[in-house]
Amino acid sequence: MTDREDLVAALLNDSTNVFVLSGAGISTESGIPDFRGPQGLFTRFPEASRMFELDAYVGDPEVRRAAWRVRSQPDMWNAEPNAGHEAVARWEGAGRAVTVATQNIDGLHIRAGSSEVLELHGTFWESQCLSCEERRPIAETLDRVRAGDEDPMCLRCGGILKSATVSFGQMLDPDVMAAAANAAVECDLALVIGSSLTVQPAASLCAVAADSAPLVIINAEATPYDDLAEVTISTPIGQTLTRITSRLGLGAAAR
Repeated sequence: MTDREDLVAALLNDSTNVFVLSGAGISTESGIPDFRGPQGLFTRFPEASRMFELDAYVGDPEVRRAAWRVRSQPDMWNAEPNAGHEAVARWEGAGRAVTVATQNIDGLHIRAGSSEVLELHGTFWESQCLSCEERRPIAETLDRVRAGDEDPMCLRCGGILKSATVSFGQMLDPDVMAAAANAAVECDLALVIGSSLTVQPAASLCAVAADSAPLVIINAEATPYDDLAEVTISTPIGQTLTRITSRLGLGAAAR
């Protein structure tokens, strides 16, 4: 346990209302590469960025077909919560509330057991019609893709389907964002875990929290908000959070 980890454990021990903002870095240890890292989708396939642009997705059937092929890949389907997700879930209870606002679409915080999770950028696990907004488990839509329907349309209204995630050019859910901002305002400790803090408006939540609470940033690289942080840590997330959680007397995270 380093001095910085010991300080984070002490801050957690004294907290009752914790706000966590998580990004892609917490899920890379589950085998999900981030978008812009060495093995990221945008690094390996620069043209893939068009799949995440709403106008291109709506206007070009080939972009949609390519997006459904990517969604069929095993990275997301085979991923399991790692020690980092499990550590965050263990912080709940004993008089401590934890709200997780995540930029990730993988659902791993929920599967790890965190009870209050705000998915800022939506979820991969559902498909959504852009016209009537009907949602279905994405597995149903992917079954249609694997059966040969390369650009599946909504079974209710015939509209365009996409994963229920927020694309570039698409608004974040205002209710989810408002709930996250409220959690940031009301917290007595804020932790950023695995986020480069370069994507807005999600990144601005750590500045909101830092106005009234200590801010901890755990990320492999420096972020634009490091100067606001009381503690910054760059060691691997799973190992770091496991040690901090053990220091709280909550036991080591699984795995």
